[in-house]
Amino acid sequence: MNERPIIHGQGRIEAAEIVVPCSELNETLPFFLKRLGFRLDQIFPADDPAVAVISGHGIRLRLVRGATGAPGVLRLLCDDPATLPGRGAPVTAPNGMRIEFDHVRPPMVMPPTKHAFMVRRLKDGAPWIIGRAGMQYRDLVPDRLGGSMIASHIRVPDAGPVPDNVHFHIVGFQMIYCYRGWVRLVYEDQGEPFILAAGDCVLQPPQIRHRVLESSGGLEVIEVGCPAEHVTTLDHEMKLPTGRIDADKDFGGQKFCRHAVASAVWKPWRIAGWKARDTGIGAATAGVASVKVVRPDGKFEPVWAAHDADIYLAFVLEGSVTLAARDSEPRTLEMGDAFVIPPGLATRLSEASADLELLEVTLPAEFATTVE
Repeated sequence: MNERPIIHGQGRIEAAEIVVPCSELNETLPFFLKRLGFRLDQIFPADDPAVAVISGHGIRLRLVRGATGAPGVLRLLCDDPATLPGRGAPVTAPNGMRIEFDHVRPPMVMPPTKHAFMVRRLKDGAPWIIGRAGMQYRDLVPDRLGGSMIASHIRVPDAGPVPDNVHFHIVGFQMIYCYRGWVRLVYEDQGEPFILAAGDCVLQPPQIRHRVLESSGGLEVIEVGCPAEHVTTLDHEMKLPTGRIDADKDFGGQKFCRHAVASAVWKPWRIAGWKARDTGIGAATAGVASVKVVRPDGKFEPVWAAHDADIYLAFVLEGSVTLAARDSEPRTLEMGDAFVIPPGLATRLSEASADLELLEVTLPAEFATTVE
């Protein structure tokens, strides 16, 4: 049913109040005014007040004596809750409302990695979940290595505008690889919107404002971020593009990086018989992470090899390959499959198809490889 928005035209909504029930206004009102720093805007009737309207910290509350309903929870945000009286511990108002204190800018928390060998195959039928802006998400690492990272296979079936807003993420690392189709993006201080085509990759450094504008039908991307649980914040003030270009702008110690497959340079990989194209993300993150695309370089000899990276994720972009690990059965992997190799575990790639391509994401960018 299509209804006309009630915020337009005559009689439009100009303010909002949250009704807060309280059994005794005389006790509740001083608590909010003196202890929590609210301001009194209205109170009535004068001889026996039953309603008080207070405002502060970006909200407006209507304290109503005798109103029904639960008193609810009020969260007040500040720079550092630990500096408040009581070190930011929750308090309860006389009307029963719970008052919680938290960070206005939540800090990024990077959990320690819980290492595990993992294989995630497309044919196993992991569900596609509707996520932000209507995009469909498939989780590539279900246990998320203890919360240290998240890897998602994302798709947008229909072509056209994407209902996205200018936003940013509080992350330590985040990248997007365009797997199928194309997507038009715009980033803070990086010029006009551009097309990220299949095979292209972009680093989204911490807190860079950006927006997804439109996509082709059948768009698929691979997105990897650390930590797994991170806050996405909408920026209602910034307009993109900004009209500025600052390729060297620092975002939390990292720089924006855009890699185009059309200009890729292939070089020998860390294991003989393979080659890789480097996306430049290692340099842009100052060594935090690396993103490469790897493929066989003609005929190669399968070897057992181990690494000492904290996080190692690979996604099969094209073709097929057999992955073997010590003390486990070999697995044949195909397009859409992903695997995680923990540090110190010897694995071997064999029976690679001629068209095999792997997307390799590692943290940190530089690490040692031991070949047996």
